[in-house]
Amino acid sequence: MSRVMKAAEVLLGLAGVVAALPGPVGAAELQKDTLKAWDEYVRNADARIRARLSAGRPFLWADESPDRILRLRRGEIVVAPVVGHGTRSVPHALVHDWIGAAFLPNATLEGLLSVIHDYDRYKDFYKPVVADSKAIANTGAGQKFTMTWRHRVLFIDAAVEGQYEAHDTSLGGRRGYNIAGTTQVREIQDYGQSGEKLLPAGEGSGYIWRLHSIARYEERDGGVYLELEAIALTRDIPLSLAWLVSPVVHRLSINSLTTTLAETRDAVRSNPELVASCSVHGPMRANRKAGCGD
Repeated sequence: MSRVMKAAEVLLGLAGVVAALPGPVGAAELQKDTLKAWDEYVRNADARIRARLSAGRPFLWADESPDRILRLRRGEIVVAPVVGHGTRSVPHALVHDWIGAAFLPNATLEGLLSVIHDYDRYKDFYKPVVADSKAIANTGAGQKFTMTWRHRVLFIDAAVEGQYEAHDTSLGGRRGYNIAGTTQVREIQDYGQSGEKLLPAGEGSGYIWRLHSIARYEERDGGVYLELEAIALTRDIPLSLAWLVSPVVHRLSINSLTTTLAETRDAVRSNPELVASCSVHGPMRANRKAGCGD
């Protein structure tokens, strides 16, 4: 879903900015120590989910701040860096880690998951950044799918193909989370042209080497709270360009994650069958009815 597409959009945009600037920004190759640092970072990120399940810990990031919840209920989308200014240096690379949240009034958990799992329509939900998408396998709690992203920035037309595995975890009480990560990322050289070529994994310009995302969701207060943490591994930014590129990365991250969460909310709203009725009966009636007309 948006959960992995957002990181791709941000970093493809970054790639165009960096590639268009003067300086030694040529091809980059993924190193073993870079991959080791990435794997450790992802393990720690996933461990934070389990920590949130401990008694007394809020499940949602939004619940850590009353002001954050109020802003979401007013229809705002809230975005913030998870680490530092949104990036952390690892050997020969950067890890980008951002989180965003939105409230989907009158939505149901089933409605949100229907959009999240509709991989064949990602190219419709998140166009034009997602140029193509396709479901490969669905084993109930687990899914496999592919996406191709394309992003034009300045004079650069960057395209990347990714293969993913995703896994859902239901926690009961109308809440759960989804973890998705790339099993392979390959840059597409000269995308859409007669000489189009799919490069070997780990080679190319280093636009995006790995993606990992964590989506948390909870149905309450007459709708669904959706949170997305998007993590990406890319080539490093040359020190001589960091002062110029870093503010651009910051702005791209906020704008892109905000847009993606809004597009997900719109995708749920666009299908009346995925939105709770104000006349719903049963144990969820009071909560759902409270959101009607928001």
